[in-house]
Amino acid sequence: MAPYESDGSTTGAGGAGGDDPRAGRRKKAARYVVPVAVTGVAVATIGLVPAIADSGSPDLPEISAQQLIQNIAESDTEQLSGTVKITTDLGLPDLGGLGGGLVSGAAGAGGDDSGSSADPGTKLTELATGTHTLRVAVDGPDRQKISLLQNAAEYNLIHNGDDVWGYDSQSNEVYHASAAGDADTGQDVPATPKDFAEQALKAVDDTTSVTVDGTAQVAGRDAYKLVVKPKQSGSTVGQITIAVDSKTYTPLKFTLTPASGGAAVVDAGFTQVDFARPAASTFDFSPPKGAKVTEESDVPEGAAQPPKSEEDLTKGAGEPTVLGEGWNAIAVLETGGEGVPSGAEVGGDFGGFLDSLGDQVSGKFGEGTVFKTRLINALITDDGTVYVGAVTQDALVKAADSAQ
Repeated sequence: MAPYESDGSTTGAGGAGGDDPRAGRRKKAARYVVPVAVTGVAVATIGLVPAIADSGSPDLPEISAQQLIQNIAESDTEQLSGTVKITTDLGLPDLGGLGGGLVSGAAGAGGDDSGSSADPGTKLTELATGTHTLRVAVDGPDRQKISLLQNAAEYNLIHNGDDVWGYDSQSNEVYHASAAGDADTGQDVPATPKDFAEQALKAVDDTTSVTVDGTAQVAGRDAYKLVVKPKQSGSTVGQITIAVDSKTYTPLKFTLTPASGGAAVVDAGFTQVDFARPAASTFDFSPPKGAKVTEESDVPEGAAQPPKSEEDLTKGAGEPTVLGEGWNAIAVLETGGEGVPSGAEVGGDFGGFLDSLGDQVSGKFGEGTVFKTRLINALITDDGTVYVGAVTQDALVKAADSAQ
């Protein structure tokens, strides 16, 4: 099946979730997602991405990229269940468990009363690295369930009507929050690849190439392969491939590969999927006997918590500005602080550790440090200004110079 180029129209992309009357209702689900702090601006628009190998090339009717995007936006799939496998490889340095310790420490700072191991804002950070298996179930905007399978343990996140429950079987702890209220206090649950594909497709504009590049089978279902690529140079994004079910137009697989090549940065997808309505009992939950239950209202105000949204990340840093457009957009934050000290300034083993994390750079802006992953790069200048985006180190330095 030959590729079909889009005509450059962004109508379908803009419709991917933006005009959906169900979107407001979905905002009453749990808002916990993999923190933007870990995955950055680009991954925040990508979310979970399938790691399942394609099987076969089914013969399907030809369809244009524009029509396929429109069909995704208009898909009325509201019930499904299945198993999703997720692999994330941002190329972060091996901290020997330090990273996990920092996260759990942040969640539990202040003693037992300040947090819970069942808090989704803490637990779902595990999806930011490694390979994980999830069971998902969805029954409309008011019922979703995600089960993170672990060694001899399981973590469940359940949204059922006005209630959001998190349960960590390993610690026998329960976290309970309310999903009721207005849209701004709602809590979106990332239940399926569709949720994240819609976000990625919002980035489609005249800086983007969109094609339908053949077909595949994912989880035993025939699918079209939608390929999204930046037209601009300087982006760290190579391409995004979305496998779209040919009957329901539900995204089944979503893979992001970096411009530098190699394995996918985020690769997640269904190994099994069923579009029948899950049993109502799937979403029932009562705290097990003896479990420690933490109510959202019981967590002291100001208790250390991992950030759950971009607003949390930028709080106190002023309103970010954006340089450039499309895939080369760079967010600029004026923190009012100081830059990162060099290893030479710190000295000792920790100084060497700092140098291993970032590259020292200089330009018209002065001096700074660039911290890199396989997707997101960030430049912190000596005056505390932060430049971050899915762009190369050279692009960050040029942006900092142009701001002078």
